[in-house]
Amino acid sequence: MKSYINQKLPAVFYALRYLKRRYWRVSHRCFSEWRGGKIEEKFAKIYSKNLWQDPESVSGPGSNVIHTKVVRQELPKLISDIGAKSLLDIPCGDFNWMKELDLDLDMYAGVDIVEELVDANNKNYGNERRKFVKSDITKDPLPTADLVLCRDCWVHFSFADIFRSIKNIKKSNSQYLLTTTDPNLDENMDIYTGFWRTINLQIAPFNFPQPIKIINEKCPKEWCYNKSLGLWRIDDITIV
Repeated sequence: MKSYINQKLPAVFYALRYLKRRYWRVSHRCFSEWRGGKIEEKFAKIYSKNLWQDPESVSGPGSNVIHTKVVRQELPKLISDIGAKSLLDIPCGDFNWMKELDLDLDMYAGVDIVEELVDANNKNYGNERRKFVKSDITKDPLPTADLVLCRDCWVHFSFADIFRSIKNIKKSNSQYLLTTTDPNLDENMDIYTGFWRTINLQIAPFNFPQPIKIINEKCPKEWCYNKSLGLWRIDDITIV
């Protein structure tokens, strides 16, 4: 019996992977309105209609307190280890989990493309050392920071928009990038911006070098897969 199961498991695995990819392709064709349009309009719609349907955070389940437990434990340590005194958090979303942290920073800049979120964050959380700015990560000038946190952003972006974002971050002359990646994923899949899938930044088409550090978020949900944050020096990231 064990031998039979071991023989069949690989076939089951590949069948499930095929069905997952088939599902994404079909969904993309069904929602043709997501193929074009401005990024700002897409994410403003997601925010206004709470399309992620998380009861705690309009930025989605990845931004609630339970799913950020490990990140909230590890981020202050990482900031201390690399000696960062300024943090660019893009996208900052509704600041739901970040508000729980007391970071030793001279400057925190939260950037998001949804104007209503930015206005609400400035009203509720802004101060002399913490500001929120409306900006498009793919094209608008970004402030220089010791550390750029880009969590749960590129999993929603097309390849083209990810590359635009990387180029734009490099222009900011910031030092480090901490961003979402799935080191166990064996193939990246393109999507229309506004959808979601996991990405592995160390394989094609991104081919990032070995990260300085990996933080596995240990998310308790199945959709998280091997969701992690990878740390890179921005100067070490090359774009062909």
